[in-house]
Amino acid sequence: MIKNIDVKMLRDMFVGACQNLAVYEEEINAHNVFPVPDGDTGTNMCATAASAAREIQAIKEDELSWEKFASALSIGSLRGARGNSGVILSQIFKGIADVAGGTEGLMTVKQFSKALQTGAKVAYSAVNKPKEGTILTVIRVVAEASENGASGRNACFETMMQKLIEKGNAILAETPNMLPVLKKAGVVDAGGMGLMRVLEGFSFVIEGKEIPKVAVKVSAEENDAGFAADVHDLDDIEFAYCTEFFVKNIRPRATESDIDKLRDKLSRLGNSLICIGDLSLVKVHVHTNNPGRALQYALELGELDRVKIENMLEQNRKIKEEMEKNKKPIGMVSVCAGEGLRKMFKELLVDVIVEGGQTMNPSVNEIVSAINRVNADSVIVLPNNSNIILAAEKAMELTARKCVVLPTKNVAAGIAAAIAFDPNGSLDENAENMKNAFSDLKCAQVTTAVRTTKMDGLSLNKGDVIGLSDKKILTKGSDVGEVVNSLVKKMGMDEMDVLNLYSGEGVSEEEANELAAKLSDNYPDLEVITYKGDQPHSFYILSAE
Repeated sequence: MIKNIDVKMLRDMFVGACQNLAVYEEEINAHNVFPVPDGDTGTNMCATAASAAREIQAIKEDELSWEKFASALSIGSLRGARGNSGVILSQIFKGIADVAGGTEGLMTVKQFSKALQTGAKVAYSAVNKPKEGTILTVIRVVAEASENGASGRNACFETMMQKLIEKGNAILAETPNMLPVLKKAGVVDAGGMGLMRVLEGFSFVIEGKEIPKVAVKVSAEENDAGFAADVHDLDDIEFAYCTEFFVKNIRPRATESDIDKLRDKLSRLGNSLICIGDLSLVKVHVHTNNPGRALQYALELGELDRVKIENMLEQNRKIKEEMEKNKKPIGMVSVCAGEGLRKMFKELLVDVIVEGGQTMNPSVNEIVSAINRVNADSVIVLPNNSNIILAAEKAMELTARKCVVLPTKNVAAGIAAAIAFDPNGSLDENAENMKNAFSDLKCAQVTTAVRTTKMDGLSLNKGDVIGLSDKKILTKGSDVGEVVNSLVKKMGMDEMDVLNLYSGEGVSEEEANELAAKLSDNYPDLEVITYKGDQPHSFYILSAE
């Protein structure tokens, strides 16, 4: 149990947070919902954290103190802050730094809780019009939970971090219900997701767990590029110019209230305002139709540095032109789970993969979002699960895109359909040919019984290996290979020409090849082909044609 930490441990926690963010950078980027994609939330937050990590690691070991750590953390994160999410993250770090800077000796669990609460307050105050359902909501709920986690005689960092991550993930899952744009896109808030990766990084360091080392793909020069328009706003762009700059060498007689006055003036010029910093450095981001006036106001406070003004209307036009130029007649959306299956669908020209399948059916909104992301006039949807077909059909009703939902009840049927896709054919021709491709396919899967019961004439015990097809259990046993063999025989797959075996998560290539060899010995006229599917919840998916 760790009840107190020193400044070196806190430094290591922030370095770990940076590393963990880098691991999930692309996953966080995939949750962006904004009109002008000139930046990505994951990349922006990684750049912010990386800048902070560089500053705190630059402190010599024999000079490391709470005061120097706090100063480096605050300045490093502010200078490197990119995107609204990155700037808010820098303010969370600043709040933590404010408390850390006043620490003497060791930091207690209660002091760390106070640091998180201060981080939440500083972050909220940095945003002109805070929106719930964003990273702000997640840090507020986490900070509130930390107060309870830090109470009690046995309070420790390990237990508190576990509670914070549990609370944080729960509120993150609720963000689509707070922001309509997230619900429409079928995603949770990207900034909130990034913050949870920061907390996970903290926890990993505290527990002594290793974090994969992934290079942050942002140079120091890019870190100073400023903000990016990762705002939650899908409406037409009202303010055309994304205006960003630093104010440095601030007038000697200026006070904190002068920064507040600048913030008030800028708030009347546009939206998406962030004006943060102190009397050593102020950073500004604002969307406005009058960037000259924004710069003029700032000059009253100090000198301008790294000014960047971007025309978002022009960016938007270029993006739309590029999309129109590259638009395809027909695109595809497929639902699946498992890295191997995802790669197969991508190789078969599927445009967007929706994560889901057995036990994790995607929502209608997630499917709508996937359909809308396909840059094509028409879209073919492959649900690949009988429980997802209805949701896909409802999604088809909610999108303006012309769609066809093919009733693929399993992944094997979806793969057969995707193989039959002809990018040069018409929508009707493809729909017909793709249906024919899986209509005579014999499909099954081998998985594990999750409870003791009686079903389909079989007495099942929890943990039994079972073979089923279209929700009907056909065979059971204790050995995976024997159940696969029995399933092949019972379904008459041995009378077909080709048997495809998609091995699941945890099944090694050696095990799959060994099973294929046995099946080939048992059924000499059957060609057995193995594929690495990595799907969860089933040892194998089978299809015979």
